[in-house]
Amino acid sequence: MTTIAITGATGQLGRLAIAALLARGISPIALARSPQKAADLGTEARTFDYTAPDAAALKGVDVLVLISSSDFDDRAGQHRNVIAAAEAAGVGRVIYTSLLKGDASPMQLAADHIATEAALKASGLTYTILRNGWYLENLTGSLGAVLAHGAVIGSAGEGRLSAAARVDYAEAIAATATTSGHDNAVYELAGDSAFTMAEFAAELGRQSGKTLRYDSLPEATYADILIGFGLPEGFARILANSDAHAATGALHDDSRTLSRLIGRPTTSLADAIKQALASL
Repeated sequence: MTTIAITGATGQLGRLAIAALLARGISPIALARSPQKAADLGTEARTFDYTAPDAAALKGVDVLVLISSSDFDDRAGQHRNVIAAAEAAGVGRVIYTSLLKGDASPMQLAADHIATEAALKASGLTYTILRNGWYLENLTGSLGAVLAHGAVIGSAGEGRLSAAARVDYAEAIAATATTSGHDNAVYELAGDSAFTMAEFAAELGRQSGKTLRYDSLPEATYADILIGFGLPEGFARILANSDAHAATGALHDDSRTLSRLIGRPTTSLADAIKQALASL
C-alpha cells in the first residue's frame, strides 16, 4: 500500500486533505510542527518543521504532499528545505500546492510558488503540481464585518474570479495522491463558475436580505484599509496586490480541471455563502 504524508497537517487545508484521504480508506501520516495538535486527526503524526525538516520523518513515505507554508518569511526557502528532505528520504513523488497560472501569474503572491516549482523540477523528484485558484473562504471568512458595514471592498474591479472551496482543493490532493497518471503533471485548479465581486455582493445581499454594494478601490487604498483592520503590512499589501491583478484575470480559469479531478462540480458561490451565513 502507498504511504502518503502531508505537511502542514494541522492547517485548514491539511486537515481537510487528511479527512479526504481517510474517507478513501487511506490513513496518511500527518506532519506537523506540533504533533500534539494533530491528535484529533485520527492518524499517525510525526514532528516536521519547514524551517528544519528531518528526513527521518519521511522514512517509508511514497507520496509527500507539500502544502505551501503559511509563514511568509522565506517561504521558498522553507519549501526547498522540504524538497531536500524528500530527496534524502527517497520519497517517490511530491505533490505541491502552488498558485493558479504559476509562472504566468503577475501576482506578488506567485513569486514563492514560482521558485518552489522550479526547485521541485530541478530536484529530479517525480512531482505533481496543483496550481490552486482562490479559496471561496477568502471571501466568505469576513461576512460578519461585511454585513455590518453594508459594503464589500477590494480592488478587483470587474475581474472574474474562479474560486472554489478548500474542501474541493483538498479532494484534489486526495485524488492525485491515491491514483496513477499524475507523474510530472501540472494542473490548473479553479472553480467551475466564475463571478465578479459585484456578483458576490449581490448574492450575499440576496441571501442576507441586505442591500450591499461592491466598492473597488485603488490597490494602495485597499492595502491601507486592511492594515487598519489589523493585518500585518506585508500580508495586507500582498492581498491588495492579488485583488488588483484579479481585475485583469489572474484568478480566472475556465478549464474545469478541478471538477474533473474530484469527480463532481466544485462548490458554488451560493452554497459557500449559505454555509458561511449559517455559521455566523
